[in-house]
Amino acid sequence: MHPMLNIAVRAARAAGTVIVRGFEKHNEVATESKGLNDFVTQVDKEAEQAIIYKIQQSYPEHCFLGEESGEVHGKETDYQWIIDPLDGTTNFVKGIPHFAVSIALLHKGRLDQAVVFDPIRSELFTASRGQGAQLNGYRIRASKPRDLSETIIATGLPFKNKAAFGEYALSLNKIFHEVGDIRRAGSAALDLAYVAAGRHDGYWERGIKSWDIAAGELIVREAGGLVTDFKGNNDPLHKGEIVAGSAKVVQGLVKHLK
Repeated sequence: MHPMLNIAVRAARAAGTVIVRGFEKHNEVATESKGLNDFVTQVDKEAEQAIIYKIQQSYPEHCFLGEESGEVHGKETDYQWIIDPLDGTTNFVKGIPHFAVSIALLHKGRLDQAVVFDPIRSELFTASRGQGAQLNGYRIRASKPRDLSETIIATGLPFKNKAAFGEYALSLNKIFHEVGDIRRAGSAALDLAYVAAGRHDGYWERGIKSWDIAAGELIVREAGGLVTDFKGNNDPLHKGEIVAGSAKVVQGLVKHLK
């Protein structure tokens, strides 16, 4: 395992401990609203601090971009850690056991290391650039369905911008009639990890942030999948939109999303 990936795994597990402890008493966790249907809990903040603390022990001069902390600058500007300490906060608040820790490392602007950790199922998805993707130490590969009609596709609703639902619904209607079925589970990081593991055949979503998808993007790519924006371009990280799956699946989805 790459040394920096090893540190990311330790950081994810430290955050997972915080999250599981909080989830056992999720009804007592203080929750604040950051905007329409956008929540943050004390657990989000504590988990993010646990991640940063663990990484800074080994790499004190690296930079960070966290969902809760924003940008934390360091001297080593070639290295930036992108962190979502609890992707699926709404699920967490409601007691739905489907959420994850997401940690990615950018090196000179390129995704280099990635971890998505589901602390409830103890599932650890990891990837290093050029080294493939793994789930709990075993190699994973994205699926290659023969036809869209055989696929299970994941998505996310525009719940933070409901005015955009009309446009989304048009695409959803077209895609739904071409694929086998659609899932909406509430964690972009796990949606992408599931694509990498072949559990989902594809995924699309708009209105997301870099910390939602950075780790998952690298894991999908290293599992042999394709990741684009809605126009089919291969750098979705800063576009706020993403499509993932095999080349055939992505092509089929992009056709209705352009």
